Amino acid sequence: MMIFKKMIRAVIGAFKRADKWSSEEDKKIYIEQGQQPKKAEEIHSVWDYLKFKENTQAFHLSSVLGFEEWVDMQEIRRRVKEIFNVEYKNERSLYPYLKTMDDIGLMESTNVGGKRQWRKRDIIIKRKEQEEQAREKVETALAKRDVIALGPPQGAKPKKNSENSSGQNQ
Repeated sequence: MMIFKKMIRAVIGAFKRADKWSSEEDKKIYIEQGQQPKKAEEIHSVWDYLKFKENTQAFHLSSVLGFEEWVDMQEIRRRVKEIFNVEYKNERSLYPYLKTMDDIGLMESTNVGGKRQWRKRDIIIKRKEQEEQAREKVETALAKRDVIALGPPQGAKPKKNSENSSGQNQ
């Protein structure tokens, strides 16, 4: 009978320890979350904000190039003809636009087997949350106010020079 009581006490004790352990864990999680507020940031791509004039070379290039696949000039011209029904006779009309976009970092280029290939570069922008932007605006406004306050006091008379603007002594 004593062995049976010890077994029941051990089982009940195990449940109590598990209950105590789980409640401590829950409290820890809530405390950690309360101490570290989440900062929500909006993540966008630069390409979401770029708007090219329609039916231009830059518009055609941004439309036919993707982020994953490297595309050579013949394939670019074929895609432009297929999508926009515009035919570029040679690469000289598109190359300056590709080169410019590559130079400013919007596109990547590579030489593979003597052929140049291009693709879009995915550039990510993280936007700060609204509260942080509002705080920065307030700090900027306060800084401007301090700069204005450091100017000459209101109602102060300007210093008189020994000579006036015409160069004559009075």
